[in-house]
Amino acid sequence: MITRRTALTLLASVALPSITFAEAPYFATDVRLGNLPPLPERLPRNPRVIDMPALGRTTGRYSGSMRMLISGQRDIRLIPIYSYARLVGYDADLKLVTDLLASFEAVDDRIYTLRLREGHRWSDGSPFTAEDFRYCWDDMMNNAELYRGGPPVDLIADGKVVEFSVIDPLTVRYTFASPMPDFLPKLAAPLPLILFVPQAYMKQFHASYQTPEKLAELVEVNRVDDWQSLHAKMVRSIRPENPDLPTLEAWRPRTAPPAEQFVFERNPYFHRVDQIGQQLPYFDRIVLSVASAEIIPAKTATGESDLQANGISFPDYTLMKQAEKQHPLKVSLWRRTQGSSVSLLPNLNCNDEVWRKLFQDVRMRRALSVAINRKELNKVNFFGLGRESADTVLPESQLYRPEYASAWAQYDPDLANALLDELGLAERGGGNIRILPDGRQAGIVVETSGESNLEVDVLELIADHMRDVGIAIYIRSTQRDVFRSRAMGGEVQMAVWQGLDNAVPTADMSPDGLAPTSSDQLQWPVWGTWYMSGETAGKAPDLPEAVQLIDLLQQWRKSTTTEQRTEIWAQMLTLWADQVFSIGTVNSAPQPIVRAARMRNVPEDALYGFTPTSFLGAYMPDTFYNARE
Repeated sequence: MITRRTALTLLASVALPSITFAEAPYFATDVRLGNLPPLPERLPRNPRVIDMPALGRTTGRYSGSMRMLISGQRDIRLIPIYSYARLVGYDADLKLVTDLLASFEAVDDRIYTLRLREGHRWSDGSPFTAEDFRYCWDDMMNNAELYRGGPPVDLIADGKVVEFSVIDPLTVRYTFASPMPDFLPKLAAPLPLILFVPQAYMKQFHASYQTPEKLAELVEVNRVDDWQSLHAKMVRSIRPENPDLPTLEAWRPRTAPPAEQFVFERNPYFHRVDQIGQQLPYFDRIVLSVASAEIIPAKTATGESDLQANGISFPDYTLMKQAEKQHPLKVSLWRRTQGSSVSLLPNLNCNDEVWRKLFQDVRMRRALSVAINRKELNKVNFFGLGRESADTVLPESQLYRPEYASAWAQYDPDLANALLDELGLAERGGGNIRILPDGRQAGIVVETSGESNLEVDVLELIADHMRDVGIAIYIRSTQRDVFRSRAMGGEVQMAVWQGLDNAVPTADMSPDGLAPTSSDQLQWPVWGTWYMSGETAGKAPDLPEAVQLIDLLQQWRKSTTTEQRTEIWAQMLTLWADQVFSIGTVNSAPQPIVRAARMRNVPEDALYGFTPTSFLGAYMPDTFYNARE
């Protein structure tokens, strides 16, 4: 990566010589009628050229609609993750490459100069320039009415806010007071650090650019309380609910919620082309149909989806393979990148004082972990194809050590009983369940988002294991947004979720998943909020080991060499494994990827996870297409 006193410059893909750009038939009529400029005028002067043969892929043809299934309208957020247009992004080999950027220069992990592609445009045809970055910085992040706490913590180093400057209409610079080695990885994330917005569109919703009368009218029409809420609603790109918001992604939303079907159509100004000049994506539309989570596997098996990973898991593999014989489907198995397919997350911030004290005692977490028979879970739920392990990095990562995987992951009910007795829970009541210090039975309500049959299947087995050591487990399914809200409010005792999002990291990727840094971390959401908010919300962690993880993370952020970062990762992984903040079960479980049999350029073998591959994003779904039947 970048070391002290050095600079790294990464250039964009260079356009191949003598390309003749080919117009997509989808836009031919609009071009002929003058509603759209011809393709050469819509592309940047230096578009990103994707050389299909060089990637081991076939040059595609324009195709119609790609159908997918989602379990609710919130899942429309998958499309910008799949499309994965980023300033810089990870390729299939997990190397950073320029995408929206023409080039960048990074000096000492501290000074980042970003250069845009000349002539690049948003999906509505407005220019994508440094002004979009300036507006985001000056008029949003440094506007106290929109960002009450000031710029996000990701733009603060050593307590000092980054210095932003516009060099020219296509070049911006971010200068940090000290090294910020995860700046580029955050730009490449599935939910990236937002540095720019389409200012030409957004100014109409901003008090500095719009009349009070018009703002009041827009507030009323959009059913919000004030112009700040209006601006926040209209600018939201992570969940693309505003079809009028310009985008740089491959597909733009055409449907506003509520709806049972959401249509995304190709972006006429998308910046990628293949090596023969065809503008990507190959698919003209993505159509998302809402179905209940329980029937997504069945609908997929009957051919109602052309590409499906969301909503299906390994237990559905047998059904999918049988469906291959009856429907034109193809099923592949990718490798999941999570530290655990299913993890138990004791909420160290829960409101219940008795359970909070117990969960913050490492003996409790260790006891719960060694009470689990992971071999049985693997055999029953994964046909023995997974790896019994704590929640940690995978062997595919250069940071892996066997002791991380084995830490407190052995099946040892005798040790679990001894640890629970030592905690003062020796007394038992009805059903041989232990008695808490306040006289209640030791029953833990484990909450799920209700979207995964695998989670429930695993939990049912774990409930048997826990009962053997005197702990009762009760399973409660809750809608995802309610589930997270309850966790933030301290109402969730224990959650079930996947393990570490990125279990295939390099030392130059941030270890922030190992420390309390986000409200999404269900084992310590209040502490995570404190960090994420720049110490303006939530509560500071008061558990020494959690504080130590944050201190180590801060050391990583100030590091300047890969060697330093490797050592810090090792310390954090060792502490994480010993403290069992996340109780892992089985990892490396295969993820079924189901596609129409005639769909091409979908990898047969790949990594699948939120981070770092952005699910399908690193494999460029804009290059997928249907072969002729």
